[in-house]
Parts: sequence; structure tokens; C-alpha cells
Amino acid sequence: MCGIAGIISPYSSLVQTQKVERMMDALHHRGPDGEGKWINDEHTICLGHKRLAIIDRSDAGNQPFHYLHYTLVFNGEIYNYIEIKDTLQKQGYTFRTDSDSEVIPAAFDFWGKDCLHQFDGMFAFALYDGKNKELWIARDRFGEKPLYYHTIYKQRGQFEQFLFASEMKALWAIGVPKELNGTMMLNYISLGYTQNPIKQTQTFYSNILSLSAGHHLSIQPDKGRVQMKKWYKLNESGIGNRESEVSDGVLIKQFSDLFSTSVKRRLRSDVSLGTSLSGGLDSSSIVASLFDNDTDSLQTFSAVFPEFAQDESRYIKEIQTHYKDKDFDSHYITPTADDCVKYWDKLMFHQEEPIQSSSVLTQFMVYQLAKEKDVTVLLDGQGADEVLGGYKKYIPWFLQNKFLSGYADFVKEKHLLKENDFLDKWDIRNYAAAYFPEKTAKQLQLKAISQQKNHPFIERDFYNKYHNDDTLQKPIVKSLEDILYYNTFTFGLQELLRYADRNSMAHSTEVRLPFLNHQLVEFIFSLPTSLKIRDGYTKWILRKSIEDKLPANIVWRKGKIGYEPPQEQWMKQPAIIEMIHESRKKLISKNILNPKILNVPAQAKSAHASDNYDWRYLSAAAIL
Repeated sequence: MCGIAGIISPYSSLVQTQKVERMMDALHHRGPDGEGKWINDEHTICLGHKRLAIIDRSDAGNQPFHYLHYTLVFNGEIYNYIEIKDTLQKQGYTFRTDSDSEVIPAAFDFWGKDCLHQFDGMFAFALYDGKNKELWIARDRFGEKPLYYHTIYKQRGQFEQFLFASEMKALWAIGVPKELNGTMMLNYISLGYTQNPIKQTQTFYSNILSLSAGHHLSIQPDKGRVQMKKWYKLNESGIGNRESEVSDGVLIKQFSDLFSTSVKRRLRSDVSLGTSLSGGLDSSSIVASLFDNDTDSLQTFSAVFPEFAQDESRYIKEIQTHYKDKDFDSHYITPTADDCVKYWDKLMFHQEEPIQSSSVLTQFMVYQLAKEKDVTVLLDGQGADEVLGGYKKYIPWFLQNKFLSGYADFVKEKHLLKENDFLDKWDIRNYAAAYFPEKTAKQLQLKAISQQKNHPFIERDFYNKYHNDDTLQKPIVKSLEDILYYNTFTFGLQELLRYADRNSMAHSTEVRLPFLNHQLVEFIFSLPTSLKIRDGYTKWILRKSIEDKLPANIVWRKGKIGYEPPQEQWMKQPAIIEMIHESRKKLISKNILNPKILNVPAQAKSAHASDNYDWRYLSAAAIL
């Protein structure tokens, strides 16, 4: 886990090592264990690297890394590097380090750009091929590791300068201006969007783009040319099509084996390792798998909120009790409103773009606690809800499809899901959505357009200049798999991955996500809906796979609690009210909000409230 940066230009005078050094300084938190830079003979490329040493901590693993005629800067982990090395050694390749970095240029030399399909990992890397004079930049399948770029064009199709980095602050450090993307800001303030569903490269800054998950860039430095290509796409024809004659027991076993393999690979580390533990199903499943993989001892890190309705400490303690015979050391933190004030500027400095709620601050402090306890690598449960259908919002889509396919089963599941507190609302509109998914998508878009247009405090000039109704489009959902695919690959998951990456790297720690092993994800998407939601429970196959390993109160917990602090209480505190007031004033000064808003008291809302406007003002102002 590291920070990478680079400058590419056909004009050697624009490729300056001093600028790359400034970029690296801005990324110091991502890699305090070492740094390096390299410039090619033609002075058309300069690459920089800040190292967080996780695997092979010796100097042999330092970067930029040279192998044959390749030079690499790499951020992330290739978890199956041992297996890849073994394959390549049989083909005559030799290795001088124990690092996972070394497999990337060797794999590229053997498989070419198809080597990406061999990697089980999270990564963003730049690999220069000195023989073909091409720089290749690639990002992992789901977007766990970030990559941003800024291009200055000499003419159409030819750049004068191409800059890239792991975080935008490295680009700002060498003079790239902050040019606000007004449409992104408008969509965030009015609707809470932190992504553009129709153009995933967009950020909150119009002159900085994000390399989309599962994409790569091929760059010819001497010609000033860059080409983007998508390298990973889930086979949609295989979604939900696993053979029906395969028994549930066999599929549960396959799921369990894939998950266990994913966890086991993510234990490969030469530094201390622990896990987040919320008390929910996903993080508890990781703990169970860790002990199942013969982990000798384990440190867990949790946020608890005594006397708050959403506090999960009793579930965390139940996990502790269950593993009382293990070397199990639990650490707790209770973030407060004072912490929100104290860490706000630092949090937003690292996040760089707006955040949805104070849950992000809570995660920030959990990772900070891990660092204080000298734990460098954390396993976490992001991704499970998106691929397994864990959120309550998925239930109506599931039931709509059930209604069309079999009424008796629909009635049964609807009753059980309501009884188990997974279904909050069902009315005539859901029946209509089942029959008319295209019209429903259009109606939802029109609702979002109306909500944005009628926001009482957005300046009309700002709205008129930046509103783009196409960016508010909604997916056509005909099945549960449709919405899971959309949230995993188009709109939803990448936001959470950004939070996790920035929050962990802010403290020079690494977060690993076992639920995002691509073989596991592909297997889950191939399963019929009945193995994801069944008998009134979400994530059914996960629950079945661990029911003999964890207490029933954990495995068969009812309802869904998001990772939630007492935000509504915090927002009633004078210091935060004052922060909100100053944020409103800042947004007014930028002609984003109307001065009338200063006459309206701050509205305290819970972390997951849909009308969380004052939190959005607070967050939006922080990036200006």
C-alpha cells in the first residue's frame, strides 16, 4: 500500500523531478517507510513512489521497481503473488525479492496486458515498458485503489502534459487549480450524490478525472497520446444462471471455500494485522474465517455508542464471549461531537470530496485506533451488502420480482421479511414498479429532477448553469441482480471504497476487503436470487455458510443497522451548529446557496436521513 505519482510529456522541459518530489511529499501519509523517483533517459517520464512496507519490508522491495526493461510504481497488493510467482518460475522467470510488486512486470512480460486477469488484488500501478516506449496505467476491478489524472492538451488527441497521482492533493501541490465541477456539487447538495452514474471518471473538480475501476490507460510519451480501455467486465449472461440441479449444500460449500481462500490470501503480511468489528454479520464472518484459518491471535477495532439506539456493543461482546478461549484482544472507541469538531478538517483534507455522513468520521477514528495499537493491516467487510443484497433498500426490488414469478412465494417472503424487520414499506407503487420497471425508473428520475429544482436554498443562477437531468437517471430494475450490479459496478460501492482508502491511508494503515475477491463476487452473481434472500433473511448463503461458527444471535440477526453514530445528537451541539452556519456562509459567498438560508435554524438529522442537507452543506463547504 503506497502512493504513486508521475509526470509524462513529449517535452523534456516539462518533466521535472522537483515537481514529482512535491507530489510525493503531499502523499507522505500513504507511504512513510520509503520513497523513490525515476526519470527515463529521454526525460519524457518521471515516476515517484511513497512506500508503506507491508510485504518484503527490505530495501529490495523499494520502488520505482526495475525488472528486465520495465519500471514500476505500484499502490496496493497482489494477494495471489505466491501462486503467480510459482507459475512464472515454471516458465523460466526468476525473482530476486519476496515482494508482490515483482510479479507485475514479470506477469506483463509473459501475458501482456491480459496479466490483469491473473491478479487477485487491489491495485493502481504505472508500468513503463522501456523497449516499446509505452507507459501503462491500470486500476483494479472494483476500484479499491485510487488513481487521478490531469491532462493538458496541445491539440485534439495530443497532450502536452499528463499528470497522475494516488490522491488529488498531489496534483494540487504542483499547481493544478481546483476547478469546481458545478454539476457534481449541485447533485450532491440537493440529492446526496457523490458520483456521476453516467460518467464515472468525473470528480468534484472539472479538470481532474478518476481512472474508472476495471480500466487501464496506454500512454505513448513521445507522441503525447493516451488511450483508455475497459479491461474488466462481469459476464452479465452468467448472472443468476448457475445450474439449478446443483444442491444448496454444494453451493454453500463452494461459497465457503471461496470466502475462506479470499480471507487466507488477505492474511499475507509481514506486519501486524487485525480486523474491524461492528457486531454485524459481515465483520463477524471475517472474524470467524480468521480463526478458521488458524489465526493464533487477533486484535479487533470497534466504535461503540453506549445508550444510543443503534449501538452494537452487545453483539461485539457476544463475539468476544464466543471466542473466549482464543487470544482475542478487542479495542473500542466512542467518537463524540467534540471529536467531530476536532478531526473535521483533517478528515476532509484526506477525503478531498464530500462525504455522506458522520459514519465516515467514525471509520476514520477506528483506523486511527488501529494505528495507535501498532496494527498496520485491517480486514474489513465493505462490498458484502452490494453483492449479497444486504441493504433494506433491495427488498422491494426482490419482492417485485417475486410477485411476478410466483404469488404464493411472494406472500410468504413479504410476510417473513416484514416480521424480521427487513421490509419497512410496501404499497401500490411497488406493484406498479413490478409491471412497469422502465416507467418506474423514469418516474424516479423525474422525482429527483423535481427535488433538485425545488430545493429552496440553491441559487437559481447556479442551478440554471449546472443542472443536467441526464446525470439523475435511474437504473431500470427488473430483478434483484439488476440493482446489485448497478450498485457494485456503476453507482454506490466506489463511494464506500473511497472512504475506506482515504481513512486508512490517513493513518498509514492498509484496509483489505475479503468480500471483493473477484472469483467470490463472480460466483455470487451467478447464484439464483433465492440464495441471496430467502425465508425472510438477506445474505442467506453467507448466513448458512457460518451458522456453525458463530452464535445464532449474530448469524440470524434481524433488521439492518448501518454503521451509524449518533449524528443527530451531535448536530445539536453549539460547536457543530456554528460549523454549519459558517459552511452556509461559505456556500453563499460562492453563489451556491441563497442568503435566505441564514434565517433558517440548522436541522439535525440522523446519519442515513435522505434530507441530510445541513450535513451536506458542512461537507460541501469543506472542499471549496
